[in-house]
Amino acid sequence: MPTADGPIIVIAGTNRPGSNARRVAELLVAHYRSADGAAVELYSLAEMPAELFDPSSYATKPRAWQAVQDRVVASAGLHVVTPEYNGSFPGVLKYFIDMLKFPESFEHKPVAFTGEAAGIWGGFRAVEQLQMIFGYRNAYMYPERVFIPGISQKFDATGSFTDESINERLAMQARGFAEFTRRFR
Repeated sequence: MPTADGPIIVIAGTNRPGSNARRVAELLVAHYRSADGAAVELYSLAEMPAELFDPSSYATKPRAWQAVQDRVVASAGLHVVTPEYNGSFPGVLKYFIDMLKFPESFEHKPVAFTGEAAGIWGGFRAVEQLQMIFGYRNAYMYPERVFIPGISQKFDATGSFTDESINERLAMQARGFAEFTRRFR
């Protein structure tokens, strides 16, 4: 049973500049802060240290990666926001997962998923594939997933959703996952 007392980390699951995953992650962070003041942090894969991409990092992790590793292990839970790229999740997200310590990074760690995509399935395939990986790593998966189809048409000029029902589903997911993580502390 994990004893992590850190915040929930919302992970924007791509390093693409100006990504919709980052926009959704930022909105989720606001929902967590509204959900009984849940402690939350945002981590974008765009923040991964460049030296982590050197092939020698498989054997020896760069010093800059240690802070990220420590945050993940100490977190109360992870909420992954993933886009769907070519019927799957981004390769950089798999690399992020692969570079974290095994087994302590995900062992009995609460995890939630939000998928987004330009297509009609809203990242369903990406989330399903991630659930297999996190299941293999013995994470505790929150069952309420949110899928956002047609993501590029879902934001107005201010960065808010044009469809309030999406915002409501994300708020409900954040409240539910915050409570889910409390059960494992």
